[in-house]
Amino acid sequence: MPGNRARGLIAALLTLFLLGGCAPRLVGVDPARPPSPGDWGPHPAPVEWWYLSAYLPEAGLAFHWAFFKAYPPEDWRVLGVSARALYPYPIHAVHLAITDLRTGRRRVVEAGDYPEGGARVAGAPLRLVLDGHRLFQQGAGFRLVAPGLDLTLVPLKPAVVHPPGYSGTAGVGRMYYVSFTRLALLGEVAGRRVRGFAWMDHQWGDQLAGVRAGWDWFGLRLSDWSEVMLYRVRTPSGRVVALHASLVEPSGRVRRLEDVGMTPLRYWTSPTSGYRYAVAWRVRARGLSLVLRPRAQAQELRTATTHVAYWEGPVAGPGERDGHAVWAEGMGEFIGGRWPPRGPRGRGAPAPP
Repeated sequence: MPGNRARGLIAALLTLFLLGGCAPRLVGVDPARPPSPGDWGPHPAPVEWWYLSAYLPEAGLAFHWAFFKAYPPEDWRVLGVSARALYPYPIHAVHLAITDLRTGRRRVVEAGDYPEGGARVAGAPLRLVLDGHRLFQQGAGFRLVAPGLDLTLVPLKPAVVHPPGYSGTAGVGRMYYVSFTRLALLGEVAGRRVRGFAWMDHQWGDQLAGVRAGWDWFGLRLSDWSEVMLYRVRTPSGRVVALHASLVEPSGRVRRLEDVGMTPLRYWTSPTSGYRYAVAWRVRARGLSLVLRPRAQAQELRTATTHVAYWEGPVAGPGERDGHAVWAEGMGEFIGGRWPPRGPRGRGAPAPP
């Protein structure tokens, strides 16, 4: 019997060695090498996601859809063994939330493929498939089919790299960042025929939401045919360590915004998680001033697949750009933290300053 146990231990160690050899070498963000705006395929990055959202005021609807790919972090260990040696494959998840602004109802769907696998991820052309959710390139645009969604999306402007090409810092992690900031949207959402505009992101790097970093993000469409992205990165304690903002001109040219500020005006506390979110904001930059307010307030998602609580919903408000009045519409995303929370009280987190 001791011989059998020894042989079993040797077999287990050999299996771990072989699995570890299958694990790809993961690559983070090199600040000196920005991505290409046409880079929409998968990467061997610790964390990666594709995101698509739309605020459709004429239809009284808003939605966001996100597809995540991540590897077990290098420093996670199980009984002293690297989690990546035990499971060297990427883990995938998808989130979908549809808000009916006429009734106040919201439908939330999420799915994951751990540990069985099953997601399909390919680039050139892009194709993401998981549990009834499909995003794929179709002609000059994209098609998204998911529970309650059937949409055709055609870029009206070229994809852009948001200056400086990434978000975050070395301390909290960085993410490469490319976007289609204005796509024509046509199809069906929650049984209603819709047409309007959408925003689509691709990000990849080593920034772990709720673990190493939190953020306050806006993707905004302005009435003068420009778009604004604002991205404030926080430590888990709430300290702001980076602020990124860019403007996409009506021509499609992207430029970095200077002298950026994001000031919370109102907070909402989740009665379930205890997390406190800034949901109304005053934002400014050189030549830009906006006041943004939520179109629906109770927009928190507490996810079982990614273990993060975050607020995501439609926002809108007035402002000025280069001395002219504008109206802004889009989506805001604010990270609360881990779900379920960890810590002495087991719930709640510092509010963003």
